[in-house]
Amino acid sequence: MERSALQELLEEVASGRTDVTSAVERLRLLPEACLDYATLDRHRVLRQGHVEVVLGERKTAAQIAGIVEELARHDRPVLVTRVDAEKAAAVAGEIPVSLHPEARALTLHLDKVRPIDGASVAIVTAGTSDFSVAAEAEITARVLGLEPVRYNDVGVAGLHRMLSRIEAIAQARVVIVVAGMEGALPSVIGGMLDRPIIAVPTSVGYGAGAGGQAALLGMLNSCASGLTVVNIDNGFGAAYAAYRILHRS
Repeated sequence: MERSALQELLEEVASGRTDVTSAVERLRLLPEACLDYATLDRHRVLRQGHVEVVLGERKTAAQIAGIVEELARHDRPVLVTRVDAEKAAAVAGEIPVSLHPEARALTLHLDKVRPIDGASVAIVTAGTSDFSVAAEAEITARVLGLEPVRYNDVGVAGLHRMLSRIEAIAQARVVIVVAGMEGALPSVIGGMLDRPIIAVPTSVGYGAGAGGQAALLGMLNSCASGLTVVNIDNGFGAAYAAYRILHRS
């Protein structure tokens, strides 16, 4: 928000021309902090309940560090996704971020997270090869104040593994199911539970899997009614969808 616009708004409030409620609404829609390489949405927390999340992919370490420092000025938790090990180490050399290698993520001020009461999320993986995507979902959920619990390697190739855990999975209010190959696990779980199911196709699989497209199409064509499907390898998107479901319910 430009300094002159903020000053004008405050003067309107002081003079009684604008009431406090109207001023808050205007502030919600006047969001920015400008760096040479980024325009940051400083008021996203007012509109959506959480600060902007940073996609680290194709950003330099210096750019990531600068953006994180700006976002963290008000002691809010910050999340950066899709950061490779070399870049993560470089950022950590500049600012005190926490590294989450399996999730390829960085966090700052994780101790400032405000937990949402009763926001339990089960994150279920079909196989061990899906762990990195599930880890991205898990750290995103934690930053957003959710309560994630992982259930690993319970795919349909050995259906008894999932069945032995289904009662525990059913305790969660939202279930995120991460699967590659033919992407069948979300349909199975979606047919057994009355919880919101968010399916995440992964790029795990051989040639005809086409980098996760087979799993994506299988999930989109699921016979389990009401399944929500996010993009390939998008653990972040799945956790944010769970947050949208839970933070106002």
